[in-house]
Amino acid sequence: MNGKNTLYSALALLTSAALASGCAIVRPGEVGVKSRWGKLGDRVYQPGPVGINYLTSRMHRVPTRTVNREVQLNLPSKEGLNVSAEISILYHIEPEKAPDVIREVGLDYENVLILSVFRSASADICARFFAKDMHSGKRAEIEEEIRKEMDNLLAQRGFTIEAVLLKSISLPPGLYGAIEGKLEAEQEAQRMQFVLQREQQEAQRKKIEAEGVRDAQKVLADGLSDEIIEWRSLEVLERLASSPNAKLIITDGDTPVLINQDEPSGKRR
Repeated sequence: MNGKNTLYSALALLTSAALASGCAIVRPGEVGVKSRWGKLGDRVYQPGPVGINYLTSRMHRVPTRTVNREVQLNLPSKEGLNVSAEISILYHIEPEKAPDVIREVGLDYENVLILSVFRSASADICARFFAKDMHSGKRAEIEEEIRKEMDNLLAQRGFTIEAVLLKSISLPPGLYGAIEGKLEAEQEAQRMQFVLQREQQEAQRKKIEAEGVRDAQKVLADGLSDEIIEWRSLEVLERLASSPNAKLIITDGDTPVLINQDEPSGKRR
């Protein structure tokens, strides 16, 4: 009987050992870190099956794929306003840093570290910008500044911040109207500036045209002498004399054509 009991005990022990020894599966997009008797190892297990004794060891799985964490947050602005925002944080853990993350931060690293650093960095960066900047072309600049601040603080801890995205911005009541009014005023100012430039260009064009006419008249006046006028008068008289039509030419003996200068120009014949 004692031999049978011993055999049964040995079989039970072997069965328990077989049941305790098993295989842990590390899924794609994560790595595994094994702990034995509560002591965390430094080896990082890649996706696939990993042998493990469940009586003495435990497999900790850490995701290394990109994680998208959305956060609702009130952000301070430079003028002291609170801007409600919905923000996405995209990050991942460096696989070789997984043991350090578990050892130093724990598996609740997102709440313990990621979100705490994000709240601090976003408040610090947004306080440098006006509320309207979060709705303008400076949004991308704000996102990048927050990402850099977080990455500088978390890179050595094994985290890589890929992007920070301001998805939804809710400005305080009344600020929308003020922003729209300012944009309309800026557009009107730009339009008036365009009109002013166009009028200045037109005035410059007229000035240049007037100077050209003046210079042409001056050249013409400087080139006219009594001899030229007399010669041109003779040419006119010659053309009149050669005309087949009946005509009457009056002259005072000095000029070929006598013009009565006492009468108004409208009464000349």
